Amino acid sequence: MSASIRLSILFVVICTLFSYPLAAQNPVVIGNARFSFINSGLVRLEYALEGKFTDDSTLFAVNREITYHDLQLTDKGNNRYTLTTPLMRIEYFDNGFPFGQQNLRVYFQHQGKEKSWLISHENKHGNLGGAITTLDGIRSPVELQEGLLSREGWYAIRDTHAPLLKNGWLENRDPNHLQDIYLFIYGDDYKFALKSLQTISGSVPMTRKYVHGSWYCRWWNYTDEDYRQLVREYKEHHFPLDIMVFDMGWHTQKEARVGTGHAGNTGWTGYTWNRKLIPDPDKLIQEFKDDDIQVVLNEHPHDGLRDHEDRYPAFMQAMNVDTAGQKNLLFDAGNKHYMEHFLHHAHGEADAMGIAFWWLDWQQDYIYPQVKGFNITHLPWLNHLYYQYSQQNGLRGAGFSRWAGWGDHRHPIQFSGDAAGNWEMLKFEIKLTATSGNAGCFFWAHDIGGFFDGKDPELYTRWTQFGLLNSSLRIHSIYDKDLDRRPWLWGEEYERAMRTIYEMRSQLMPYIYSSVWQCHTDMIPLNRSMYIDYNTQREAYLHPQEFMFGDLLLGAPVTSPRDSVTQFAQQTVWFPENEIWYNLFTGERVNGGQTLSVSSPLNQFPLFVKGGYPLPMQAFTERMTSAPLSTLIIRTYPGKDGEANTYTLHEDDGISMDYAQGAFASTKITYQQNGKRIHITVFPAEGQYKGQVAKRAYRFELPEIPASSVTAKVNGKKVKPIKDEALRGYVIEVAARDIRERVVLEVS
Repeated sequence: MSASIRLSILFVVICTLFSYPLAAQNPVVIGNARFSFINSGLVRLEYALEGKFTDDSTLFAVNREITYHDLQLTDKGNNRYTLTTPLMRIEYFDNGFPFGQQNLRVYFQHQGKEKSWLISHENKHGNLGGAITTLDGIRSPVELQEGLLSREGWYAIRDTHAPLLKNGWLENRDPNHLQDIYLFIYGDDYKFALKSLQTISGSVPMTRKYVHGSWYCRWWNYTDEDYRQLVREYKEHHFPLDIMVFDMGWHTQKEARVGTGHAGNTGWTGYTWNRKLIPDPDKLIQEFKDDDIQVVLNEHPHDGLRDHEDRYPAFMQAMNVDTAGQKNLLFDAGNKHYMEHFLHHAHGEADAMGIAFWWLDWQQDYIYPQVKGFNITHLPWLNHLYYQYSQQNGLRGAGFSRWAGWGDHRHPIQFSGDAAGNWEMLKFEIKLTATSGNAGCFFWAHDIGGFFDGKDPELYTRWTQFGLLNSSLRIHSIYDKDLDRRPWLWGEEYERAMRTIYEMRSQLMPYIYSSVWQCHTDMIPLNRSMYIDYNTQREAYLHPQEFMFGDLLLGAPVTSPRDSVTQFAQQTVWFPENEIWYNLFTGERVNGGQTLSVSSPLNQFPLFVKGGYPLPMQAFTERMTSAPLSTLIIRTYPGKDGEANTYTLHEDDGISMDYAQGAFASTKITYQQNGKRIHITVFPAEGQYKGQVAKRAYRFELPEIPASSVTAKVNGKKVKPIKDEALRGYVIEVAARDIRERVVLEVS
């Protein structure tokens, strides 16, 4: 062996023996590479020439605060380094080149084996799916976008080309900033993955409560009297209503002489009230507000404020542009000066009248592919601007637009666009709604029944049942005299079935809104695929037709017509192990760990609740999101013997940002069953907010108790249980009392 070889071997041995851990300061900079550890399973990988890294936000990454420190750095010599957290090990070779297959590899444990990640890896095989930007014109299932969750245990979000946010506006990146990648390592802990998304990209904000109620929307040229008649009909037919949407008929259209327009209509964009249809919009909006009905206006902003608009002169003056010759400015979302004045003048009059928020109906990427001057399409940027604009006078933001990708979870809510109404699309929307939470898209407001086609009343009824388990129960349809989604226009049998759903939606609002709070605090989707809660159970990955709606409800909406002979429809339902489930319509008990074909008549569908948990509800009200919770209904189906479970009711004012400063109330409710003894405790409400009720009554509903008689005590005093045949159990009524008072129910 030559002397040179012996020296080389000795050098390698010495380097190996004397590789040493260094004090790890997060972030770690090695040459032109920077590693920022957000938590043990999330690392930001940057490569920038001359070390020109950036700490500015993007629309995806808004949190640049580094608080994680459980990190080790080992210098292995020869420009080779190891960075280690409890969930990953990064091997990096500083060879003077950007991240590639030869200089960067990440190792992690998944399902008992060591796995590795390379920058070239794509996450397609195991990806569990995400959201979609729009279903416009779609008649059959399409490919979903990728979501964060994958059976491979990792996902990478590449933010390299995204513009930065500086001083509240877009700014292109330094060209020396070559790579910006976020690598999520989570194994099969999907809730941790979503929590990591929350850490870097921000929480899902609390929505305005009324967006989770009942909406009426139709593309039609309604008059003010038509709108009043709609409200009267909702009342006459006993259907709840919270939001009335004015589609584009509210503004003038024929007066537009120039512009790109859309669908052959130059007046697609508009901001001047059509007073031939709505002579006094201020009066109409105030009437609806007095009746606790919110008004939403549709807009397509791509043609801006043109010379036929009432606000054109004032807008042009604000822009310091001479109006001689009726000059029109092109819509310019990348111009801060333009957008500030555009929003003020286009929206200001209607905002002052008291509309709730705007429906941003952007479809014009084919006209304006990118925001002028920046490497970004319009939808994510407009969603950001409009959401910020809606946060005025202490109000929560209220977005209503198509899904724009990573980071858009901070601008809820979303609508999925103009899909066809058919059985295939109903089935696809169910899958889409469940997987969208994997990308942070938690709140869909679908066009219930489909935007066009979908004239089969059975299909519409089944779609409405799916709508019960959407974030919003919103109907909408195309400009077609033969297509109006008012439930009472579809035949008596179908009206009754749909009324049942609307009533249940109203009754479940305390549970729904508490689940929305969980979305905000824990980053857990409202609608979620079964594997998020039951990740270790194989069957959880095999049933896209079902999902959890909050923690307690399992839904599997019907997606096929009923049998012509039996008049029942079938749906396959998998019931997770180690739980007891009850059909919310029939009370039928099902033990977990099995898959069944569930039969449902027209007025029912597979909807199951976990046994052993308190389900907070309210009495039916036609204004489900604004009526005070003066009586709290607590329904509890039997659970496992000896097991104690808790559910926490969340309440706040439903509209303001005060919740962010702690202005909300939490009421913990526990349920325990020991043999034939049931013990339910409603703990004193903690916290306060404007408009909070000081006292409330309680109605305890105890279904599926076969005993011919039971005894009950409330706070140690005997009360009379009432036999309820519909529940096949008992009801105990408790008179109104201070919400700070503990209520203990004992039943035996």
